[in-house]
Amino acid sequence: MNERPHEGPLPPAYPVAGGRPPLPDGDRMPCPPRPSPVSRREYVSGVAVAVVVLVLLLVGILGWGRAGW
Repeated sequence: MNERPHEGPLPPAYPVAGGRPPLPDGDRMPCPPRPSPVSRREYVSGVAVAVVVLVLLLVGILGWGRAGW
């Protein structure tokens, strides 16, 4: 590893939003972007799909879908 010559104080280190703390020499660690929060539309559609799946599961287990009860 090639060391850089000492030419005085190290450059300042600034944080990267959502990333790891910077290294003492000012380098920044790459990090993946943060996932966006779940929107209300995604949350409601997920709950609706879960309810439909549970209802179909109950219908299949209880046998309500057959012709003769």
